[in-house]
Amino acid sequence: MPTRDVEMYHSSYIFMWLLTVVTFIIFGYGIYSRYKLWKIGVPEDRKDTASFGRFISNTFGHVRLLRDAYPGIMHLFILWGFIVLAIGTASLVVHTDFGIEIFNGPYYLGLSLFLDIFGLLAIIGIGMAMWRRYVTKPDRLDNKPDDAISLVLILAILVTGFVLEGLRIVFTNDPWAGWTPVGAAIASLFGGAEPGTLKSIHAVFWYTHMLLTFGFIAYIPYSKLAHIIYGALNQYLAKGKAAQSLMPLDLENEELEQFGVAEIQQFTWKQLMDGDACIRCGRCQDNCPAHLTGKPLSPKNFTQNLKNHLTEVGPLLLNKKDDEEISKPMVPEVVKDDEVWACTTCGSCEEQCPMFVEHVPKMVDLRRNLVMMESHFPQEAQLAFRGMENNGNPWNIGWKSRAEWADDLEITQLGEDQNVEYLYWPGCSGAFDNRNKKVATAVVNLFKKAGVSFGILGLEEKCCGDSARRLGNEYLYQMLAQENVENLNGYGVKKIITSCPHCLNTLKNEYPQFGGNYEVIHHSEFLSNLVSQGKLQPQKSIEAACTYHDSCYLGRYNEIYAEPRAIVGSIPGLKMTEMERNKEKGFCCGAGGGRMWLEEHGERINMNRTEQALATGSNLIVTACPFCLTMLEDGTKAKDVVDDVKTKDLAEILWESVQ
Repeated sequence: MPTRDVEMYHSSYIFMWLLTVVTFIIFGYGIYSRYKLWKIGVPEDRKDTASFGRFISNTFGHVRLLRDAYPGIMHLFILWGFIVLAIGTASLVVHTDFGIEIFNGPYYLGLSLFLDIFGLLAIIGIGMAMWRRYVTKPDRLDNKPDDAISLVLILAILVTGFVLEGLRIVFTNDPWAGWTPVGAAIASLFGGAEPGTLKSIHAVFWYTHMLLTFGFIAYIPYSKLAHIIYGALNQYLAKGKAAQSLMPLDLENEELEQFGVAEIQQFTWKQLMDGDACIRCGRCQDNCPAHLTGKPLSPKNFTQNLKNHLTEVGPLLLNKKDDEEISKPMVPEVVKDDEVWACTTCGSCEEQCPMFVEHVPKMVDLRRNLVMMESHFPQEAQLAFRGMENNGNPWNIGWKSRAEWADDLEITQLGEDQNVEYLYWPGCSGAFDNRNKKVATAVVNLFKKAGVSFGILGLEEKCCGDSARRLGNEYLYQMLAQENVENLNGYGVKKIITSCPHCLNTLKNEYPQFGGNYEVIHHSEFLSNLVSQGKLQPQKSIEAACTYHDSCYLGRYNEIYAEPRAIVGSIPGLKMTEMERNKEKGFCCGAGGGRMWLEEHGERINMNRTEQALATGSNLIVTACPFCLTMLEDGTKAKDVVDDVKTKDLAEILWESVQ
C-alpha cells in the first residue's frame, strides 16, 4: 500500500475511534441526564413485576404493536432492519479490528443476503412511516420536527449504506455480488465511472455515512428515538396490569405528610420514566372512552404533559433552587381538573400501549391528593362517600336492608352456619339496586339447581370499596377493606363467588394487600363451568339476536372473555354478533372509576356504547356487570328502544333457558 494510502488509513482509523468515544460520551450523558430526573421521584421496587418474557415478546416480537397491523409491520421492518445491520457491522468490526476472521465463507454470503433484504425492509418501513405520518395523517398522530428528523436520519443512513455497498462491488469486481442484490443494482449505476471519481465518491459517502450513523447514536437520548432504550426498559419493568391493583397508602405512618400526588416529584421514579417511554403513537387516546366522547382527557397528552413538566422543573429540583415553578401544583397547572375526573379507569389506555405506560395509577394518585389533602372533588362523590361510610353502600340506603333481597330465597347466612363451600357476594348492586336484585336472584336459583353449597354474609357484607379507592378516597377504601377482611377471615372464607367485576377485582387482586387471600370467581366463570360439567343444562330456546358487552373489570382487568361467550353459545336459539369494539378493545360503559356516582357532561359514554350495540342489529344486549347493565339499559331507554331491545345479565338468560 502506498505511503499516502497508509497515512489516510491510519487517519481514518483514529478519526473513527475518536468519533466513537465522543459519540458515546454524548449518548451516555443524555441517558444519565434523564435518569437523574427520574430519581427525583419516590423510590419504587419493580423486581417482583419485571418480566424478561414480556420484554422479549414486545421489544423484539412487537406483540402489542402488531395488534394494529400497518404501524406494527412498519415498525417491525425498521427494528429488524437495524438489528440485522448492527449484526453485520459488529461482524465487520470483529473481522477487521480484532483480527478474528468470521466475515468470510458461507457466513459472509448468508449475512450479505440478509443485510440486503433487511436493509431494504427497513427502507420500506421508513417509507410506510412517512406515508402514514405526512400523507394519511391519522388524528392520533401529532407531527413534530423531531419526527421528521428521526425518519430522514434513518433513511439517510440506510441509503448511504447501500451506496457504499454498490461502490465496494464496483471496486472489487465482487464475484459474489449476486448475494447482495440491492448493492449489485446500485453498482450498475457506477459501471462506467473512472476509478478516481469512484474513489472520491466513496470517500464522500463513507464519511457521510459514518457521521450520520454516529450522529444518530448521539441523537437518540435527546429525541423520540430514546424509546429504543426507555420503551424496552419500560416493557421489562411494567406491572403488566398496573390498574388492576393500586399501591396502598401507609395511612398508619404518622410521619407521612402527603397523600397522593400534588407535585411532580411525588410520583415514583417509574411513573416519571413512563413519559420518556411514551412514543406519542396515540393508541391510548384512540381507545379512551372519555376522549372519544369529547371529554378533555387524552391519555397521550396527559403523559406528555407530565414529561414536559418534569423536563422543565426537574433541573431546578435537582439544584434545589428556590423557584416558584418547583411548587407548581399538578392540578390544575399541569393537568386540568376535568381531565382528572373524566377517567373511567377502564384500563384501555394501558392495554393498548405498546410501551406499557401506566396511566391509571397516576390518575388515581392525583385524585388521592385532591380528595384527601384538598377536599376538592365533584359534589356528587360526597354522597357516595357518605353512603359507604355510614351505611356500607354508595346508594346510602340503610344497612339494615342489605339482606332483604334474599328474604324469600332461603339462603344460608354464615352467621348461622359456616359449613358451606362458597360465599356468594352479591355486592351493593345485587343487594340494593332493584334491577340488579333480579340478577342476584337468578344466580342463587342457578346455584340451587346445580346443588352448589353456598351462603351469604347478609348484614355483615359491606361495599368492597372499589369506587372509593378509584375516586381517590383511600382512607375510606381501607376502612371498608379491613372490616370486610376481618369478617371474611373470621368466618374462614376461602372461596368467593361475586356478580360484580369491580368486587371481583378488588377482592381478588387488592384485598391481599390487607391480609385477605381468597379464591375469587365471577359468576360467569362459575356458571360456565357448571354448564360444561352438565350440572346446568340450557334447554329452553331463547329466540333472539344478541350482542355481548365486555365489562372492563371482567375483561381487560381479569382476562375473562371466553366464559361469558361460552354461556351465550350454550343457550339454544341465541345468535350472537360481536360489536366492533370487543374483548381487549371493548368500550367502557362509563361507570368505572367511581363515575357511576358522578354527573357526565356532553356526549355520554353509555350512549356511545349503546349505539355500538344497536349497530349490530341485536334485540338483546347481554353483559355480566351490574354497572354495565344499568348504564346500557339507561342507554336503550334514552334511545327509546327499551321495549324492542332488552338488556340482561348472563345469569338471567341462563336461568330462563335452564328452567
